[in-house]
Amino acid sequence: MSLVKLIDQADERGLAASGLACLERCLPLPVENADVFRPLWAGIGSGGQEWPGRLAAARLALDQVVAARKAPGADADPTAPDVTAALVTTLLGSAPGQWAAGPLRTWADTCSVVALEVHQKLDAVGDESGAPAAAERLSRCREDAAAVPDAVEGAETGDAVGVGPLLAGELRRQIRILEILAETDGPAGLRLAMDLSTEGRRVLRAVVARRARARG
Repeated sequence: MSLVKLIDQADERGLAASGLACLERCLPLPVENADVFRPLWAGIGSGGQEWPGRLAAARLALDQVVAARKAPGADADPTAPDVTAALVTTLLGSAPGQWAAGPLRTWADTCSVVALEVHQKLDAVGDESGAPAAAERLSRCREDAAAVPDAVEGAETGDAVGVGPLLAGELRRQIRILEILAETDGPAGLRLAMDLSTEGRRVLRAVVARRARARG
């Protein structure tokens, strides 16, 4: 099933978790420590009863961490561009406090697109120009699950119309997380989704670190 259809069919739990996972994978860019989101994961596990309060706490915690890294004397992190910090902060700020499928679906879909765009820009094979063709490829892969493996093959052969491995991996990861959340109830499903998201965060962090070292 395509990523778009999985988002369309997901319930509140799946939407909240998938959106949060997308933000968490981008978090290595502005901040190294992703613990600010752990209480929010627990709020999802409560079925939404604790979601509003934990969401407010996560926003405050993220704002404090980002502000601390910008403070005079703070160690500069070459793998943490301000633009990505702003994206994650803005998206967390736009998360709906209402535990309802409609607003959560809109938010999760936006988080999905932004996370894919971040991976696309960092992909060594991907198109970093922001050209319409890149956006069209991204849309096609979200709407057609069969296009995802095709994208990987294109990247491996250096095909200009393909999608690079970072983006293809993120597409597969988003699909799998939504599938896990739909198939596995309770804390077990959330743990599996968190583990998969953590793996993706490590991959992205390693890629960004290598690029920073290469730039010297």
